[in-house]
Amino acid sequence: MFSIFGVPVDAAYHLVSGFTGLLTPVLGGAAAVAVIIAFTMAVRILLMPLSLRALRGQAATARLAPQLLALRQRYARQPERLQSEMSALYKREGTSMFAAITPLLLQWPFLSVMYLLFRSPQVAGRPNTLLAHDLLGVPLGMHWLSAAGPASMQGAVFLGMFALLAGLCWLTSRLGQLMTAQVAGGPEAVAGAGALARVLPYLAVVIAAFAPLAAGIYLLTSLAWSLVERAFFLRRSRGVREPALTP
Repeated sequence: MFSIFGVPVDAAYHLVSGFTGLLTPVLGGAAAVAVIIAFTMAVRILLMPLSLRALRGQAATARLAPQLLALRQRYARQPERLQSEMSALYKREGTSMFAAITPLLLQWPFLSVMYLLFRSPQVAGRPNTLLAHDLLGVPLGMHWLSAAGPASMQGAVFLGMFALLAGLCWLTSRLGQLMTAQVAGGPEAVAGAGALARVLPYLAVVIAAFAPLAAGIYLLTSLAWSLVERAFFLRRSRGVREPALTP
């Protein structure tokens, strides 16, 4: 494989195929799917400190929303001064305007490896045996556009995955709005929150439509993990802001 991902893909292949072989006697055809889910969770555990830091950055951005709005109004005709003042404000708060997309950028190399792993007929000079595995009869290397159609069993599996992804995206966006309202001081802050933060989670559905089924499973697991992280962060923030009353 002639790419910068050659070595990572080869390593991922030996790891995934090795664990798939170990789990096949127990899980049968679901072994490869289970390994992909476990691989995704391992990646998210590795990135958890950075993900939580990104959530703190998003909370700081929500808290700064009134100040950012004031700066935009004050320096509307001075774009360079506005950028400088906004950068200084973010720096004082220890965050940046890109805090919301940091986890996605950090995961991109891992998603790329998963994509290439299930799109390559050969890995490490040998046939890619992972392509023989499937989920409900749909090969893990198949993508939606190459399926038999929405009315087929293959199409139904993809549509089900898209529906689950969209549901997780909505929940993630909703929790983000709750966090914004909580940190910035009320529901009115949600209206002022950036559209990017609300729309960004749905990018996973678009990616899944053009990626192999295995990459869609990765995205589904990763989004579920992100939802748990966000819920944990929101609950912890409420606990800090509203300490329990003691008699």
